[in-house]
This record gives sequence, structure tokens and C-alpha cells, in this order.
Amino acid sequence: MAGQDLLHTQPRPVHWLATATAISAVVAAASFVQPPDAKATTTPVAAARPTAAPDPGKVTFPVDCGPNRLDVVKKASGDLDGDGTTETVAVVRCHSQTGTPPSGVYVLAQPSDPKAAPRIVATLLDPARRRTVQTLTVDNGAISAALLGYSTLDVPRCCPDVHRSVKWQWKGGKFVQSELPAAMRTQGL
Repeated sequence: MAGQDLLHTQPRPVHWLATATAISAVVAAASFVQPPDAKATTTPVAAARPTAAPDPGKVTFPVDCGPNRLDVVKKASGDLDGDGTTETVAVVRCHSQTGTPPSGVYVLAQPSDPKAAPRIVATLLDPARRRTVQTLTVDNGAISAALLGYSTLDVPRCCPDVHRSVKWQWKGGKFVQSELPAAMRTQGL
């Protein structure tokens, strides 16, 4: 091969030592360069975030109730995704004097600006699914709900005949729904 006789093409231990020393010097110098607003802190990142539960009364939900108002009928709060902040689960439905209007279930998070309105980060149950939430709990990051529905269009809207118990948990960056065992519910949807 051409050039194998040249001294600079045959690395010796002194060349490797010089290269390692130069790289170490660059890394050490870089550790002294910091942004002008950098500050040392011992506060964990999660503790620096807001921990107050988001208020569903300050949220505009994506539900069209026509001339009727939207009611927040249930809410529960807790750290649902393990990030050290508190989220709120809100059950909303259109106001009605009779019947059982469908519910929507939404997860709310508080933005880093405490003056900003909470935001919807997940829809667990869309009102278009025509289910009503009977109970809602948050326990150790798990959201549990008892859902009511109708087996046919012939069933009066006052009297749901289908019952289903479900649970949502944060897994893999999203809320995953599962059913509670059949022994804990009276009829499946």
C-alpha cells in the first residue's frame, strides 16, 4: 500500500496518549461552560411542578349540550402517571331533568403556569359511546369506574340495563383500559 512508509501513518502509543489528553481537555473545559441563567438546585424536578389538583370548573370540555349547561358530576384526583404532579379525572354530562344523559370522562393536568387553565390530556370515555358513569375512584394511580348503558334502543333511557366495571392505568405513555373481573359486574357491554 502506498504511504505505509510514512511516520504519521503508523500510530504509536504516544499518539494515542496525545489524542486521549486532548479529548479529556475538551470535555473538562466544556464542563465549565454553563448557560447564564443556570443555577444549582437540590429540588427534584417533580417537586418544582405544580401539585394542586386541576379544577374542572376552569376547563372548556369538548361536549355540545345545545341550550343546556354542562355539569361536572364527579371528580377525583391523584398522581396518575407517576410524575409527581396531581391530575384530576372529571366526569361531565349535559344537564337534564329526566333520563340518564351520557357521560364523558376526561383527565386534566395543570400547566406549569399556575394562572393558566387546566388542560385536557386524555379522553377516557367519549359521550358518543352513550355510557353513564355511576361511580368513579382514583386509587394508587388507577382510575376505576362503573359504567351503565343500554342493551337495545327499546330500553327506556331512564333505566340502564347493562353494567360494566372498568379500570384505566397509565402504561407505556398512555391510559390503558381493562375490565374488572366478571364476578364484580352484573352484565357485560
